[in-house]
Amino acid sequence: MNILITGGTGFIGTPLTREFRAAGHSVIITTRRQTTTQDRLTWNPLGNESHRPELIPKDKLSKIDAVINLAGESIAAGRWTEERKNLILSSRISTTRALVNSIKDADPRPKTLVSASAIGFYGAHGDEYVTEDTPPADDFLADVCKKWEAEALKAKELGVRVVLIRIGGVLEADGGALPPMTIPFKLFLGGPIGSGRQWFSWIHRDDVVGIMKYAVETGSVSGPVNATAPRPVTNKEFSSALGRALHRPSWLPVPGFMIKLTLGELGEILLTGQRVIPEQALKAGYQFKYPDVDEALRTIFSKK
Repeated sequence: MNILITGGTGFIGTPLTREFRAAGHSVIITTRRQTTTQDRLTWNPLGNESHRPELIPKDKLSKIDAVINLAGESIAAGRWTEERKNLILSSRISTTRALVNSIKDADPRPKTLVSASAIGFYGAHGDEYVTEDTPPADDFLADVCKKWEAEALKAKELGVRVVLIRIGGVLEADGGALPPMTIPFKLFLGGPIGSGRQWFSWIHRDDVVGIMKYAVETGSVSGPVNATAPRPVTNKEFSSALGRALHRPSWLPVPGFMIKLTLGELGEILLTGQRVIPEQALKAGYQFKYPDVDEALRTIFSKK
């Protein structure tokens, strides 16, 4: 299978590319830099000086069987100023729109589009179980996810199978949600955030990669798919598991007002939470490598 990945050099894209190639698939990664290598494709979806978005050349895309869209500015890289919020939204919308327009022009078209999204789609839900059937919220992150997914779903009108991967808190040592969480624990200052009762819907990076690969290779999978472990935990339970994995205490809580003061609107996400269940992935037959948070964290830190 020939696969095109946007964001293929990132935190998820790098191991996903490696996994596909190990399975015998051919992978091309888009890049904004000029390149002549066969496994790279120069593409600037945000456009040139005239602000016209570029399309992927027809002769390239017509040879592709599946497209995976991972591009987008990091949500957790800093405080949500108005400028940063605009960048978070526009980076996703522009890339996905240009990608779908490229697919429209291709002949033949790729059969599958797997596009990233996030469980922020659902907003806060307390102790309630959240599945792919749960309606969207109306906050900023939910609005980003709705607009992002709407652009990807336009490919469905072109006869393309569309899978929307709503990703939770991804765990791995070299990026994502985990490294900042470990800092206070390593200083013997670790503990739950706020009340600790809010739910944390986590997933090991290997399972994000596994779900995306499964979605590409399994033609019956379509629509939204939650990429979260089947056993979400409260923030207090996660803090205890992280303390065990790092052999550090986990008794010192971080006051909620400090999180709000430091991170603003982004901090609200950490203090609320969602109890998300990967119902569609389980129904489709995906087998999680790390369903248990203790095993996931133990594996991550034993590699060091």
